[in-house]
Amino acid sequence: MDKSIIKSTLLSEILKTEKSISDYKELTQPISPNDAIGRVSRMDAINNRSINEASLRQAEIKLANLQRALSRLDEPEFGICLKCKHPIPLGRILIRPESFLCVQCAR
Repeated sequence: MDKSIIKSTLLSEILKTEKSISDYKELTQPISPNDAIGRVSRMDAINNRSINEASLRQAEIKLANLQRALSRLDEPEFGICLKCKHPIPLGRILIRPESFLCVQCAR
């Protein structure tokens, strides 16, 4: 397993996820009641805000898992499924570097 490719993938994903978190935090700012946007538009904005808050939480979880994977990269059990203890295919690690389970166990 080429750990340098995995490390660059992890670092790239961490940067993208941090950017997403920053964007989501901006989108989840409170909506001022003084903004004259209309009742229907305000309800739409509140709905969009709750969707963005859910996306923010998912991005924060992904970032934590990416950082955890990066810290475990040099450990001998990196790339081993936590559940079944079989090797996780390199393709899965490159596509979802934050995953600690093989495809079979993740289902």
